[in-house]
Amino acid sequence: MIRTTLFLSIVLTTCIFTTRLPAAENEPSPIKVSAADWPWWRGPNRNGIAAEGQHPPLHWSETENILWKTSLPGRGHSSPTVVGSRIYLTSADEQQEIQYVLCYDRQTVKEIWRTAVHRGGFGQKGNKKRSQASSSVACDGERLFVNFLNHGAVYTTALSLAGKQLWQQKVTDYVTHQGYGSSPALYESLVIVSADNKGGGAIVGFNRATGDVVWKRKRPEMPNYASPVIFHLAGRDQLLFSGCEVVSSFDPLTGKTLWEVEGATTECVTTMVTDGVRVFTTGGYPKNHVAAMQADGSGKVAWENTVRTYVPSLLVNDGYLYAVTDAGVAVCWKSDTGEALWKNRLGGVFTSSPVLVGERIFATNESGKTFVFGANPRAFQLLSKNQLGEQVYATPTFCDSRIYMRLADGAGVDRRETLYCIGVE
Repeated sequence: MIRTTLFLSIVLTTCIFTTRLPAAENEPSPIKVSAADWPWWRGPNRNGIAAEGQHPPLHWSETENILWKTSLPGRGHSSPTVVGSRIYLTSADEQQEIQYVLCYDRQTVKEIWRTAVHRGGFGQKGNKKRSQASSSVACDGERLFVNFLNHGAVYTTALSLAGKQLWQQKVTDYVTHQGYGSSPALYESLVIVSADNKGGGAIVGFNRATGDVVWKRKRPEMPNYASPVIFHLAGRDQLLFSGCEVVSSFDPLTGKTLWEVEGATTECVTTMVTDGVRVFTTGGYPKNHVAAMQADGSGKVAWENTVRTYVPSLLVNDGYLYAVTDAGVAVCWKSDTGEALWKNRLGGVFTSSPVLVGERIFATNESGKTFVFGANPRAFQLLSKNQLGEQVYATPTFCDSRIYMRLADGAGVDRRETLYCIGVE
């Protein structure tokens, strides 16, 4: 049963704040990205919904609707970040132990620069599916922010748009269980990052310009993999985070607790979503669950079920909640009551999260098959199936009616990653 706690003072330790404010000259300028960009994990509105007015193709293959493709060095699961004319990705050379940020031109597919952020320090423990570059890049229009696990700790690094390192800060030491893949969230003057782990993790708000710690929350000694996300709910902006057996809401500017509710599983992967009234969280260890709770701090749970949607994040649209389970079943629930309206087996195993474009949902399984179906609460409607590549772990990005998809072919030493641009001329 889920129940409200006051501060969970035994489980969650104190919040550490800095008392000094950044000098005026070090205050970062406002975030400058277009509504048409895909500037961070889960897109412009942080919810897996693409900008309006896009019409990506319904059908593609190796010989149909491919505008360009380019080979990627190394291995990674990060989604493409697209801002202006550039694409940013993380990758890792696992033989030489180098973690990179890569920059490409959207039109010419030319590699503009490649910056090595870390050399050496790769750990070998973790889930066989994990990579050394699973976090997506966040861009504020002037800087890039990226998280890497390296030498037994998680670090956040800021780069210029020319690939020059501006600052680097250690978030926390990190005991590897499955791996690491939490992506940065940008909010006003801050970049907010998380690194839950068995050694005791942290959520930290860094000044985007200087890397100074503005606030820091220590976390329980539990493994967890979710990314922080900010939504405006109940009259204020809330930083939402799930895992370590709680669902938490913080003030994103200060890190102070707004409310906390027991009931999340220990390990969560998905990024939370909202219908404007409720927030939705999922987990897969030690139990499977999808839960909806009020976002006003009342602790009221609207509904809960035991569907295993552990890795792919959810979508909310017009009062309906859509999911693609790890085992490849598409589901639609009413977001207010949890009533299941339909479910349909797609097939395959899913790690990549679904993306909503207009009234269509694009969902890609690990074998490279993308299912396109309607965001229609009345009935499941399959619109197309498309095969590209042999392995897909990264969530695709949608900008200007184009799909940017990271995939791989081959195995072992013959494995090669490719970035595709799918669209109609």
